[in-house]
Amino acid sequence: MFKKFTNGCVRVVNRWLPDPFLFAIILTIVVFIAAMAGTQQGPLELVWAWGGKGATKDGFWSLLAFAMQMALVLVLGSAMASAKVCKRALGAIASLAHNKRSAILITTFVSTICCWLNWGFGLIAGALLAREVAKRVKDVDYPLLIAAAYSGFVIWHAGLSGSIPLQIGAAGGTEILGVNYFAPTGDTIFHPMNLLMVVVILVLMPFVNYAMHPDKEHTIVVDPALLVDEAEREYKIETPADKIEHSRILWAITLILGFVYIVYYFVQKGFNLDLNIVNMIFLFLGILLHGDLRKYVDAISDAAAGAAGILLQFPFYAGIMGLMVAANADGVSLASIIAHFFTNISNDVTFPVLTFLSAGIINFFVPSGGGQWAVQAPIVMPAATEMGVEYGRAAMAIAWGDQWTNMIQPFWALPALGIAGLSARNIMGYLVIVTIFTGVVACGGFLLWGMFF
Repeated sequence: MFKKFTNGCVRVVNRWLPDPFLFAIILTIVVFIAAMAGTQQGPLELVWAWGGKGATKDGFWSLLAFAMQMALVLVLGSAMASAKVCKRALGAIASLAHNKRSAILITTFVSTICCWLNWGFGLIAGALLAREVAKRVKDVDYPLLIAAAYSGFVIWHAGLSGSIPLQIGAAGGTEILGVNYFAPTGDTIFHPMNLLMVVVILVLMPFVNYAMHPDKEHTIVVDPALLVDEAEREYKIETPADKIEHSRILWAITLILGFVYIVYYFVQKGFNLDLNIVNMIFLFLGILLHGDLRKYVDAISDAAAGAAGILLQFPFYAGIMGLMVAANADGVSLASIIAHFFTNISNDVTFPVLTFLSAGIINFFVPSGGGQWAVQAPIVMPAATEMGVEYGRAAMAIAWGDQWTNMIQPFWALPALGIAGLSARNIMGYLVIVTIFTGVVACGGFLLWGMFF
């Protein structure tokens, strides 16, 4: 019965799930039509709003800086995970796995922690760890092992690289519809309820994953050819240019400059994270771990391809945001219509739960935390103000909804699947169960958050 359910989910996803870029196009069309119907604006007015009205602060090009920040989160985290010292550490962790049970438990637990630290780092580190574990535990189900590695991604937006809490926690907050919203990381990432939900998932999800391990007859073991490591790039130092590129002096000066700034930042600002300082930390950690500027340049080049989806899709997310906030002569926008709908059917306790569920649905169409914030923040944050819901709780409801359905939206699984040599259909059935489990945890968590904090 269980296998029929998971196999059915896999068939549906494989048949109906297009490329994430097509989701952005489809959502653009849906929002365009909804805005015309809801606000009675003409198509040319909305096209003008979608494109930004000839400016860069609105519409299509309004998220350029944010898109760059998000691309760097992925690229810098991936480059750091590819450092030799990180790979050795993952190998040492993998050596602790001696049977199927420990293989799944260790892979899930470690990948979840890595994704909480940095989602780009966690995606790559989890896949690399799973490969190392598969070399040592020959009878583990390989698709489940890779699904376990990816399942850790379900808490990324509640962690240190979460784009929504870091943006609303930046100095001065973030401006939405002309209003400034601010919530420090103590009200988002480090709020006791957010941390409790993360801990519950961190502790229980490894056992949920192991409970799904198929019997021996249905276990799919790894093809040994998938576990052959690529030869390490060799460097020859022959010319003056080569010596400069591999200079330990330049490497050390770069590190000193970066880490002095990072320390001084926390002295001046306190422990208040935003996307810029998180990216700077991972940039200089990556340089440190690679031990060589030339090697780090090559690692960044290898990781940059993974950011292609962000660069292509973010302008369309920004255009959707322009459509959502485009107001008619009476000041009515599609965002305000939806915000009022939510305020009419919920209260200050249930509003974040409904926001979480709606964010999970929208994530199918906008598989990016930054893009989702662009689409939903103009709806949720004004409604939160109207209902008296703290900005941190409202923002985290969007963040949790975004990360929740990433389990069955394979866009972000692509880097891990590429390393594993698998396709989305191989792991999606297992991730449906992870989605159900984490959805229950999050709904319960937000209800408790509203009642007791």
